[in-house]
Amino acid sequence: MNLPATFVDLIEEANQLDLYEKLILQLNKDFLLANIDLDFHEEVLPSSLKLILHETVYKLIQEKFIEYLNLLYIIDVSEKQVKALDGSDILKLSEDVAFLILKREWQKVWYKNQF
Repeated sequence: MNLPATFVDLIEEANQLDLYEKLILQLNKDFLLANIDLDFHEEVLPSSLKLILHETVYKLIQEKFIEYLNLLYIIDVSEKQVKALDGSDILKLSEDVAFLILKREWQKVWYKNQF
């Protein structure tokens, strides 16, 4: 499996395979497991999804760092990938982490669909 390089690529691939709704459901499931109050509607627009996820990650980093780490653990985002990001700009960091979250959730959905 080749992971999408950009948010747009990820959404296009999810839509082509008719898995966008399952991606949203997977996100909702993992955020609920992490006890974070975020519930996307299944028909959320990709632009809204990106914005809300980015905002949420930003707030978690700023205000609830332990919950942020717990979320990354539950979603199973690679620690190596997170450490490789530039942490000097929290806004950019939160955007990059939001994309890592989406990529990991996409992997889960894609594999469940394949097997």
